[in-house]
Amino acid sequence: MNLTRLMALGTLARHGPQHGHQIRRLAEVSNVGEWGGVSVGALYRELKSMEGESLITEVRTEQVGRRPARTVYDITDEGRLELAMLRERAVTGIHYGPDPLGVALAFAGEGSDLDELASWLRARRDMMVIAAEQLAAERERLVAKGYVGPIEATVMRRGELQIQAEVRWHDEFAKILADTPGGAGRGKPERSPGNRVTA
Repeated sequence: MNLTRLMALGTLARHGPQHGHQIRRLAEVSNVGEWGGVSVGALYRELKSMEGESLITEVRTEQVGRRPARTVYDITDEGRLELAMLRERAVTGIHYGPDPLGVALAFAGEGSDLDELASWLRARRDMMVIAAEQLAAERERLVAKGYVGPIEATVMRRGELQIQAEVRWHDEFAKILADTPGGAGRGKPERSPGNRVTA
């Protein structure tokens, strides 16, 4: 699914005519590249592609001072149909991405140094706790500044909950490793103070 296209068409449908810099700025402020998988760097190429497909149309060109001229785009009727199709696929589909961790554990875990594996997993868990805290802080900051509304904030909250679920899985897996013959830690998983996960 082309998430950059979905984000750009959705922005034009919601906010009206925009130039690429405005769309990119909205993407950067909302940090959608990080939590949404949108390729912000591909935005201008995607705008040209959508213009060639008649999904968007050039409305005018603006130039402020000595800055480069900027093309203002609007969504077309064809673009609204494309947006509806992309939105439906995104909302109704269940999307899973590649899982290198799962592959490594399922196919390359046998015979490995379980103490080393447990150490790597503790480090990964700690990084995920920090990521959840940073995402929560960023969501609160964006809401306080008025950059995102309740729907966008709830989408970001979903990301926090997904990370928290992954952290809980790490805790369960650490117990399994500890109980495995020759297992790591042979007891409760090590935790640093403050590495709590709230539901």
